[in-house]
Order: sequence, then C-alpha cells, then structure tokens
Amino acid sequence: MPHDLPLLGDLLLLLLASVPIAFLFHRLRLPTTVGFMITGIVIGPYGLGLIRDVHAIEVLAEIGVVLLLFTIGLEFSLRRIVEMKRMVLAGGGAQVAVTTLLVTGIAYAWGRPFNQSIFFGFLFALSSTAIVLKSYIDRAEVDAPHGRAGVGILLFQDLSIVLMMLLVPILGGREGASALRVALTLGSALAAIALIILAARKVVPFLLYHIVRLRSPDLFIIFVVLMSLGTAWVTSQFGLSLALGAFIAGMVLSESEYSHQVVADILPFRDVFNSIFFVSIGMLLSLSALWTDLLLVLAWVSALTLGKAAVVLLVVRLLGYSLRVSTMAAVGLAQVGEFSFILAKAGLPQGLLTEADYQRFLAASILSMIATPFLIKAAPRIGYAVQSVFAPGSVLEPSVMGFNLEEPDLRGHVVIVGYGLNGRNLARVLRRVNVPYLVLELNAETVRGASEQGERIIYGDATRKEVLHHIGLERARVLVLAISDPVATRHTVSLARQMNPDIHVIVRSRYMAELQDLLQLGADEVIPEEFETSIEIFSRVLREYGIARHEIQQQIEAVRSEGYRMLRAPSLPHVQMSEIAEALAGASTETLVIDADSGAVGKTIGDLRLRSNTGVTIIAVVRDGHTDINPGSELTLQAEDVMVLLGSPEQIDRAIERFNAS
Repeated sequence: MPHDLPLLGDLLLLLLASVPIAFLFHRLRLPTTVGFMITGIVIGPYGLGLIRDVHAIEVLAEIGVVLLLFTIGLEFSLRRIVEMKRMVLAGGGAQVAVTTLLVTGIAYAWGRPFNQSIFFGFLFALSSTAIVLKSYIDRAEVDAPHGRAGVGILLFQDLSIVLMMLLVPILGGREGASALRVALTLGSALAAIALIILAARKVVPFLLYHIVRLRSPDLFIIFVVLMSLGTAWVTSQFGLSLALGAFIAGMVLSESEYSHQVVADILPFRDVFNSIFFVSIGMLLSLSALWTDLLLVLAWVSALTLGKAAVVLLVVRLLGYSLRVSTMAAVGLAQVGEFSFILAKAGLPQGLLTEADYQRFLAASILSMIATPFLIKAAPRIGYAVQSVFAPGSVLEPSVMGFNLEEPDLRGHVVIVGYGLNGRNLARVLRRVNVPYLVLELNAETVRGASEQGERIIYGDATRKEVLHHIGLERARVLVLAISDPVATRHTVSLARQMNPDIHVIVRSRYMAELQDLLQLGADEVIPEEFETSIEIFSRVLREYGIARHEIQQQIEAVRSEGYRMLRAPSLPHVQMSEIAEALAGASTETLVIDADSGAVGKTIGDLRLRSNTGVTIIAVVRDGHTDINPGSELTLQAEDVMVLLGSPEQIDRAIERFNAS
C-alpha cells in the first residue's frame, strides 16, 4: 500500500516547476529569485492550486531564511559589526523612525485611525533581508560601500521587528498589554542576545575543536546545522526573529578557523531551502485580488518604492556617503520585507488591517520584491545618473574634503583609491620610502580620523571626473584601486584611462573572473585575491618542508607568470626568447632600507664591496624621494636610504645577511 505523504508530493511539484523556470531565467540573464517567485504564483493556491499544504511549504521556507542568514553571518564577525555600529544604530534607527513617521502621517491624513496609521508605518519600514543580501552576494557587492550601508540598515530593521511585534497588541487595544510589559520583554530579548553571544564565544570553539578531532564529516555537519537552527530557536523563544538568531550563530562561527568548511558544508542546504522561500513568497499573491485593485496596488508600489528610496537616500547621505553610494543603497532597500508578512498576519486579527487592505498590502509587497533584483542590477546606472545632476559642493553631493592639497602641481605621485587594509599598508610603505601619494576614500569617518593623524587622504568618489582631476590624476604616475566595489572599480579604470593614457593602473580584485574585463578596460595589472591566496598557501607549505627561500621564490614567479599569462592573452602566439629567458631566469630585484644603526651608514658603495663579496649589484638608491639610477662607487650611504639590489635570490640573501650582521 503506498504511503500518503502530501508534503513530499508538494515538494516534488515545487521543485519540478522551479527547475525549468529557473533555467529559463538563467539563460535570459534574469534574476533566478524572480523566477522562483513567479513559480510560486503559478503553482500556488491563487494560481493553478497545485500545492495543497501551503503551511508546510512556509515552514521549509523559514528554514531557508534561517540558513541564508546563517551563511551571511559567517561572512561577518562581531568586530566587523562593532565597526558598523554607526550605520546600524544611526542609519538603521533613522530609516525605521523616519519611514514609520512618514507613512503614519500620510495614512492618518488619508483618514485612517491613528493606531492603524502607526501599524502601516511599521509594515512599510522593513525591507527584505533575504532578497537584498542574496542579490548583493550574487553581485559580490556585500563589501561595497552601498552594500555595507544596506546591511547595516537591514540589521537594525531585523532588531526592530521585536519591538513592533510587542506593540501590536497595544495598537490593537488588547487588554493586558502595557508599556511596562513591552519594556521588560524587549530588555529580556536584548539580554538574551548578549548571553547567547557570550556563551557561544566561550563554548562553541571548545566543542568545535573536539568535534573536528573526531574527523567525522557527518558529525561536523550535524553540529553546524544544530548551531544554526538551535540558536534561531532560542532567540525566537525571547521574541526575536529566527533569522536574527541564525545570523548571530553565523557571526560566532565566523571567528573560528573552521568557518570556510562550515560554508562549504551548509551551502547546498541553504540554496535548496532558500529557493523554497522565494517560491513561498510567490504563493501569497492573489492574482484575482491584484486584478481587482490593480491601479490602487500599482499606486501603493510606486509610492512605496519612491518614498522609501528617498528616505534611505537622505539617511545614508547624512551619514557621510556620496550621492552615488546613497542612491545605490536606497534603490536596493526600496521594497517591503518578508518580516512585514509576519507582522501583517499578527495585525489582521487585531483589527489593524482589513482583509481588503491585507490583500492589497501582500500584492504591493510581492510586486516590490519581484522588482528588487532588477532595481539592484540597475542601481549603478541610476546612481551615476543622479550623481551627474549634482556637482560636487552642492546640497546633496559633498565637496572634496580631508587633506589640504598644498602641492597643486604635484606630479608623478601615486593615487590610492580605498583606505582599507591594502590601502593603509601601501600608504605606510610609500611614506617610508618617500614616494608621494594621495588617498581617496568614501567613508567620511575614516577620512576624518586618518586626516587628524596626518595622512594624505581626501574624501571623494573616484568614479567622478571632477574628483580625479582635483587630485591631479592627469599628472599621476600610478593609480591603485583597493576597493571592494566591482562596479565602481570598472568605472574608475575606464575613466582614469581616458584622463591619463600613460598612467599605470593596478587593481585589486577578489575573483579571477574579473581579471579579463578589467584588463580590457585599461588596467595594467590586476591582482586577484583568490589567486594570490593560493600562492601564499603553497609557499607556506613549501616553507614548512624546509624548501630553500630562492626555490620557493622561483616557484611563485613561475606560477604567477603561467597563471596571469594564460588569463591575459590565451590566444596570443608565443614568442621564442629562450636566450633572454635563460639569462634572466635566475635574476631578481630586492629593496633594502638602511637602518640608522646599520654599519653601512657613512660608508660608500665601494667600501661595501657587495659585488665582489656577494655578486649583488646596487642598481639604484632612493633618497628623499629622488632616485639615483646606477649610482657610482663613491656615493656615501645614509640612514633611511633605499637600495635596489639586483642578483640571484641566493646572492640577495647573502647581501641582506651581510647588512644585518654589519
């Protein structure tokens, strides 16, 4: 006798319908998330009615959201969240408060009761964490300025849902609900978050260490899923959302050395359940209700998208971001979130929504969510279009600030775009060797802090021609792009090549896939992080086995040469230069800074007798920003001189040892 498993049948139907639609959207280069939502509309109870147990599908969808937020948490850390506190608290708080007040005022002026007006404000204040973050991850924009701004605001929205849910009974006039009870519940929820983080940081590393020692992949995966779903369940018991608990669990595990393995193991589960989530969103849309109130729903969608985008743009701009970044963040958050559906369901029995309003709200929300991937894709073009309307120094677009450029005729300098880890390290080295440089950074707080410490840093958007002209890009020698914004990087490379055809452009990229496009746009060198990380890994492995330094260096140079040549020009014919290659194969260069206590200070190059003792030739000496090419043997060395050495790796090692011993 066959078993009656309605959920299994519904799940098979859902997957069967999803695959061809997702395949079609992928081939058409359309967001697959939209394809999944359309699948839900077609097979849902308001479409063909093929799914019988919608509630069970919604449960699976909620697991998908939990796993999505868990893996997103793995990309963050508690330290990174603390660094984002200004955007989370000030940005998110301002966005939620202003949107709520604005919608409340409009609804009240439209004739709605005051309690219903506030509830409408709550509904429209939230954005879709799942859709926005999924789109940002797919486009590698989570670490871009607009991505960080969006994530910060979304985190505050997810926290604010707790207070909103607690206020629903008060707005509905239910007895027993009081401000004191709300305050106590909210306080216990925040205390629960602190306790969970503290316990997880103390207990989880200990448990993970012992589980990994067992070398059981099955047990490791079970523990990871337990951490994700278990933390989500615990936070839900304190009135918080399941997704927020999963995000906290991910953040805790992100500080573990096993975080990359966790991501690899959880991704298949996340993608399957997350697809179910998007399908379940589509199932909520009633096509008949949409058709009945089509004009009103479209008016709601238009007002929601434009109004919410305007609020987010204003908030992000006031926090010091450029108009382009603010616009891109605003476009990304201009929709209603999945947690608004939970809030709407809670308000329906309280009389805060009529059945007709509920259906209109669902229709408008789902349409805005379907439009979100398309809006995020178009966000860069929208951002540049809005930016072009306002000149620097206008009300909305900030003027260039930071370091006071006292050298208007500065030439031959390095322009560093981005003051993250790579930008800071490069600036530090250039300052030590007296190479002139300027830094462009979009984070106003970073600019203010670094400028107070004497850094040559300027606030400005490198995608603007006026800003690049201000820092003298036409006269610069090198441009280094060290930002995590793929769209802005490509735009800046193209613009810089137009403004200064002779400038040497070096780009830091996260992925190898971006290399060819950047080279075609005009970059001279592209350094993909994933490729360089692989080189660092094998060099450390060889070092652990005692392989000589010069042999490791030869392997590194060989891999770099083969890897980059293959990616840059796979179709170019090979030129036979075996004689030159043989002559230069063992040669390399190295720079050496002479310390004040070095025995070389006060001696001439001839006194050192480097060439006769080690085989190394000093081909240049940099002093006070001036370079002496092929210096004579009579040149007296001084402290802080930078010597450029030429020789084989073994010869250079001997020369460095000689200097250290002197």
